[in-house]
Amino acid sequence: MAFVTALFLSSLLTLSVSSPGHALSMNYYHKTCPNAEMIVANTVKTATRKDKTVPAALLRMHFHDCFLRGCDASVLLNSKGHNKAEKDAPPNGSLHAFYVIDSAKKQIEALCPGVVSCADILAFAARDAIVLSGGPTWDVPKGRKDGRTSKASETAKLPSPIFNISQLQQSFSLRGLSLDDLAALLGGHTLGFAHCSSFESRLNTNNVDPTINPTFAQHLRNICPIKNKARNAGATMDPSSTTFDNTYYKLILQQKSLFSSDQALLTHPRTKGLVYKFATSRKAFREAFVKSMIKMSSITGGQEVRKDCRVVN
Repeated sequence: MAFVTALFLSSLLTLSVSSPGHALSMNYYHKTCPNAEMIVANTVKTATRKDKTVPAALLRMHFHDCFLRGCDASVLLNSKGHNKAEKDAPPNGSLHAFYVIDSAKKQIEALCPGVVSCADILAFAARDAIVLSGGPTWDVPKGRKDGRTSKASETAKLPSPIFNISQLQQSFSLRGLSLDDLAALLGGHTLGFAHCSSFESRLNTNNVDPTINPTFAQHLRNICPIKNKARNAGATMDPSSTTFDNTYYKLILQQKSLFSSDQALLTHPRTKGLVYKFATSRKAFREAFVKSMIKMSSITGGQEVRKDCRVVN
């Protein structure tokens, strides 16, 4: 997932935050498919009952979608012929729960064919994932279109878990997102699981990362030994990994975050102040997260409404 930061500048995609010609609205499906959000919410709820990892998967899927070509459901497209799609690239190798979006889409198509985009369904599902994890709710702006392009090579533009604060700031600013958005959105790491490959570079005993708690580092070394590592070895993002809370920020202050990119929030005065604020105020974090999620999910970029989320029309 690591890459040369200059790539951002040379291959910046034209993204718009709900541009005038393609404005999102709260009542977009009010007349054409009023039950769309309820269908998605029920589908996510049913899937979560069976698999507690679904909410984290859907949130991550939405992030990874929006950060490349805007929130256009390009992450849902299957590889075809010689084109390797985003979902089959290494940074997206652990994405799962695509079946939840497929199920919701199938139900919605039966009711309102050709109306609700896969991009909107994914945005609804990410919001519902937060709600089901004990987090806040919000009205999702609607009217995104689905993209027709998905390239594995473009996943090199996703923020890496080994980024420093300047790399993170650049990555987010190129998408119209501020340092405040960065600090709030990384709080999504309160949910989920990370494989050893995402953080084991911090555990090198010959070159110890000074920003990680030594006892915590040893705990992670036991989970991720250099030899005989279990195939899917890793650690939960925080001890309450299925609950949306502010534990993530408390762990950063204890030097117990998994990613060096999380710990990097303490290396800039603005984000450091927000880490302290969110660690002490659950309310402040929730409000900031909602504001930044709406902003991020409003980066548009598609052209059509797919009939099947895995293939273009």
